[in-house]
Amino acid sequence: MKKYQWIKWRKLILWIAALIFIGVLLFAGGPTYWQITLTILGFVLRLLFAMMFMIIQFVALFWFLARGRTYWILPGETGSTWDDYRGNPEIVENAKRIVTLLKGVKEFKEMGGEAIRGLLLCGPPGTGKSYLAQVIANEAQVPFAYASAPSFQNMFFGVGNLKVMGLYRKARKLARVYGACIIFIDEIDAIGMARQAGGGGGGLFGMGGAGLLNELLLQMDPPNLDNSKLAKLFRSLGLRRKKAERPAVLTVAATNLPDVLDPALLRPGRFDRKLWVDAPDYDGRLDVFQYYLEKVKRDSTLTPERAALDTIGYSPAQIKHIVNESVVIAHQRGAELANYEDFRNAMETYEWGLKQPLRSMSEDEKRNVAYHEAGHAVAQYLLQPHDRVWKVTIIRRGGALGLAATKPTKERYNRSDSEILAGIQVCLAARAVEEEFLGKKLNGVTSDLRQATLLAGAYLGMVGMGDELFSWLSIGSYSEALKALRPKINELLHDQMLQVKKLVKEHGDFVHAIAEELLKQGDLTGEQIDQIYVRLYGQNRPEPPLVTTRNKESNNNLSILDNSSEVDKGEQF
Repeated sequence: MKKYQWIKWRKLILWIAALIFIGVLLFAGGPTYWQITLTILGFVLRLLFAMMFMIIQFVALFWFLARGRTYWILPGETGSTWDDYRGNPEIVENAKRIVTLLKGVKEFKEMGGEAIRGLLLCGPPGTGKSYLAQVIANEAQVPFAYASAPSFQNMFFGVGNLKVMGLYRKARKLARVYGACIIFIDEIDAIGMARQAGGGGGGLFGMGGAGLLNELLLQMDPPNLDNSKLAKLFRSLGLRRKKAERPAVLTVAATNLPDVLDPALLRPGRFDRKLWVDAPDYDGRLDVFQYYLEKVKRDSTLTPERAALDTIGYSPAQIKHIVNESVVIAHQRGAELANYEDFRNAMETYEWGLKQPLRSMSEDEKRNVAYHEAGHAVAQYLLQPHDRVWKVTIIRRGGALGLAATKPTKERYNRSDSEILAGIQVCLAARAVEEEFLGKKLNGVTSDLRQATLLAGAYLGMVGMGDELFSWLSIGSYSEALKALRPKINELLHDQMLQVKKLVKEHGDFVHAIAEELLKQGDLTGEQIDQIYVRLYGQNRPEPPLVTTRNKESNNNLSILDNSSEVDKGEQF
């Protein structure tokens, strides 16, 4: 260290000696030397001016391009608290531990620990990931930066790196003042994809590659350093002996695709903590509805319990939207209070689109659509005990001339082989009714046949409910597997078609009654279909028959691996 300081002082002495020598030379040389010196200085100054002008232009351009599209929120500005984050109490408990660490960074370091640097929030859109980060920052009383990962990307190589560097530089400054700081990066997968897959952002003509990701990795886990001007001055003079401390900057990121992230992002010291933020269950939705419905004027028919039962699979963002749309619909009809019918209309508009009646449709075509949807409704009503018929309509919504939709009676995470076969029969029921009661085949079954084929393919080639235990998931592509299984799939579909034809013929009065009411009213609710069944048969909804294939006599109650289609939003005509 002493040798390094002596070298620096020796350079300073040499520069001073050189300046003294030049001054003596100019003083002794007279006016001629002065004139030559002024000419050289003038040329040098003009050259420096031209260079500075070009540099200023480039600096201005890059400053404009490298401006961080970041929203900085100081403690207390949002006012969001734990009471405002509803629907996932387990998530809140985990987040409170993060707040405890942020509040006690100093004490935690004195115990020998290191402040956490990364928290990854995973989950579908609308589940409240960014809002949770705001609540954490407000509860911990630390600054909060909101940035979107795509905003770091730029066509010029290096500009995105400057944005990331500037973001973390400011965060460290604020962390020294407030004790800690939170950076929230939304859609982190835009710049954090695995580098071998070509992720990490890009630059001009493809340059840059993983450079942006590498910069993020460095900024999240930098060496211990202090880049303040005062610290640099003291270090240059050899007067700073204290170990540099790393400010407590917590990076919170959100993604819907955690599986595509680079492994370097997920290692300890970066995003070593994962928190899954999923759609709430019934109790969670009930909590969310209680929170939002307290803020609106409504009558006694719109209760949190009833609304929570109708919205299985909804995220908090969707719930907030539906509640607000209910108020909009009530206001448009001139009412002072929103009711359950407004809520239903809001849900139907959100899920299926606005009503667009086809006034020029002939009576014969209306009859075709009515019987088509009546077939779906009868099969749903009789074969799916875990679902309730929600709405049957022959009024056009979006691209569908009609639809028959169900809602689950409760959250379910498994489906038996009998239930999958029942789903196939529901898809085929419209064609069965067309053949049995209309004496013709219509072209409105395209989506029905596609769904039935996919269900049959999954039944045989994914969950091992047929004669083989082969799974197409092992080969990565189900299209080829569907071709290989085509004869067996076709045989299964014909088998289920025969069974559903028998079902609709045995309940022909039920099919006709629903079709006639659809032609009169345009749409029917599940309650109205219940009333039709009771009027015809004098009893409530019966237990469904056991649905099997020709070679199966028992229900194995096996579970399906991927049950993402549990919430049936409607069979389209």
